[in-house]
Amino acid sequence: MATARGLRGRRPTGRGWCGRGGAPARGGAGLSRGRGGLCGGAVARRWRGGAALERAQRRRQGPSLGGMAVCARLCGVGPSRGCRRRQQRRGPAETAAADSEPDTDPEEERIEASAAVLAGVGGGLCAGPSPPPPRCSLLELPPELLVEIFASLPGTDLPSLAQVCTKFRRILHTDTIWRRRCREEYGVCENLRKLEITGVSCRDVYAKRINPRVKSGRFVKILPDYEHMAYRDVYTCLLHRYRHILGLWQPDIGPYGGLLNVVVDGLFIIGWMYLPPHDPHVDDPMRFKPLFRIHLMERKAATVECMYGHKGPHHGHIQIVKKDEFSTKCNQTDHHRMSGGRQEEFRTWLREEWGRTLEDIFHEHMQELILMKFIYTSQYDNCLTYRRIYLPPSRPDDLIKPGLFKGTYGSHGLEIVMLSFHGRRARGTKITGDPNIPAGQQTVEIDLRHRIQLPDLENQRNFNELSRLVLEVRERVRQEQQEGGHEAGEGHGQQGPRESQPSPAQPRVEAPSRGPDGTPGEDSGKPGDASAAAEPPAQCGQGQPFVLPVGVSSRNEDYPRTCRMCFYGTGLIAGHGFTSPERTPGVFILFDEDRFGFVWLELKSFSLYSRVQATFRNADAPSPQAFDEMLKNIQSLTS
Repeated sequence: MATARGLRGRRPTGRGWCGRGGAPARGGAGLSRGRGGLCGGAVARRWRGGAALERAQRRRQGPSLGGMAVCARLCGVGPSRGCRRRQQRRGPAETAAADSEPDTDPEEERIEASAAVLAGVGGGLCAGPSPPPPRCSLLELPPELLVEIFASLPGTDLPSLAQVCTKFRRILHTDTIWRRRCREEYGVCENLRKLEITGVSCRDVYAKRINPRVKSGRFVKILPDYEHMAYRDVYTCLLHRYRHILGLWQPDIGPYGGLLNVVVDGLFIIGWMYLPPHDPHVDDPMRFKPLFRIHLMERKAATVECMYGHKGPHHGHIQIVKKDEFSTKCNQTDHHRMSGGRQEEFRTWLREEWGRTLEDIFHEHMQELILMKFIYTSQYDNCLTYRRIYLPPSRPDDLIKPGLFKGTYGSHGLEIVMLSFHGRRARGTKITGDPNIPAGQQTVEIDLRHRIQLPDLENQRNFNELSRLVLEVRERVRQEQQEGGHEAGEGHGQQGPRESQPSPAQPRVEAPSRGPDGTPGEDSGKPGDASAAAEPPAQCGQGQPFVLPVGVSSRNEDYPRTCRMCFYGTGLIAGHGFTSPERTPGVFILFDEDRFGFVWLELKSFSLYSRVQATFRNADAPSPQAFDEMLKNIQSLTS
């Protein structure tokens, strides 16, 4: 009977099984087998320690049915706390005497101390595994929390998440997750489910973006079912698929170039061609017209349509050649033709491009340039190749914020120029061009080390005086280049992206110092230098009177009459077809943060530039090196 009770209460001790009495009930012989085994007192101490650990574990787990039924000491409870049966059979005196006894006797304390030592050295022989810490699985979270978590992840990670389990896949069908990804990653702000509630019906969306010429409700039957379109389809089939074409691009239209901005507009991806305002209104906002659009006509099917011409949208095609290049093709070029033939097409194009008729343009050379541009550009029929361009990176020490500007170029009209800073130089690169200086070339280059001190207002009207100042600076620049030996001559060479140290022969003091707000500070220079002379307070950011010299032509007479500072620079001129290009000296005039000018001495002409006030998404260069590489690429196409 004792053996049966002992087997019922036995526990593994690491090498054998301990029964109730502590003797090895099974496998005990293994404890003394071999030279490395345990024997004698060591065995006794070992199983006593195991028994003590067993009692301690039973204290934590509560009384067991077998142990409590036999004896309280086997449960790890002291004699004063004996079994409930024994306490019930005791009288009051026996109970009081038992309560006065200590909980454990010295022998039990010695055994428990030995067990603690064994547990500290060997990890314990009979100690069971500690209960594992509570685990909180992602699957146990409520669905509304999982929706919030999944909605904060990038959309490109969600397909992998859907492969984890069926529950995740089911939750990822929640449209609010994809709506948030469309809004945060691509700027989609329209709620497809609440168009009618907000007062914008699907019919209005169609009339505004799909086909602005729709006037009758009979066209609604061909309207896509936007109210049943899921944001998941918009993200996967439209936005993510065509994400590589978002941003700024320059079309390959020979010397003319252009500026294309591909954006997400509501539920569409639209390619807008940005056009300068009509000549010579350089301060007017930019004009733009759509060239193509992409949208979901049917569920999970994106449609590309050409917007060129005057007969409405028609079927087109887009091919992504590589990461920074794509091409468009119109499959129905007959939509570009007009009933009146080429003459009607030319008159319509002239009104859109120049805002006037050919009879209003009296300059014969200008008429030839306009007709040449129409013939050259219309032959493409919107079948173009586009190359990515970036906005120039900005630094706190830049003279002004770099970016895109509209500039006057004589008979060629207004053109788009990108102003960027490269250490001690600033460069203006043409985004749109003409047969003389094509798109991609550096139209102006400014040497920020050489300030030019303008004379008083009366002497500014004298062209010879201005020419004398500029030529003096040019001669000094040539001498410094010869002495320095490593400077590129007059901008003909390619400098690094950020030139930080001046040449040994060039005094740093002529570089304009700027205060915390970016305004120029006081300069100090060598005595006798026209560009480094002590400047009046008006030249230090407060404005100096400015007037063009007599004989210098300007397309826009409404130029600013005060300027902040002037620098020596060079401008690129060439013959028709970019023949015999050369750089001619000039003066860069900074008027304010958004306007600057350039006086072409050899041409006796003045160009006024005004900043393009527009926000462009997906247009920032990933690094200054990537921007410089982009400049080299677009310049090499027309060199």
